[in-house]
Amino acid sequence: MKVAELSQKKPGESSHSIRERVVHAREIQLKRFAKQKNLFANASMQSKEIREYCKIDSSGEELLKMAMTKLGLTARAYDRILKVSRTIADLAGSNEIRTEHLSEAIQYRSLDRNLWM
Repeated sequence: MKVAELSQKKPGESSHSIRERVVHAREIQLKRFAKQKNLFANASMQSKEIREYCKIDSSGEELLKMAMTKLGLTARAYDRILKVSRTIADLAGSNEIRTEHLSEAIQYRSLDRNLWM
């Protein structure tokens, strides 16, 4: 974000609006996992579900490979990034995980690593 954008007095997204997006994303997840036993949210996905519901295109794969290498992430972190990316896509109302969703999830992961290291 640019300094000029930060200094503007525009109000941010309202709590009500955010809540509506979250409720909608949860509904998407409940529908997605309706036929799955004991699976109701992206966070609970195991490897099989991650492969099925968190497909990314070739540019997303390249981005994730680069992040894994540069940040020294584990296979577990790879799965977590995909699950968070799926949730970000749900919040955005997107059926596909796009590069910007992956980028955001990678940012969160790198921030998390920086805070704990």
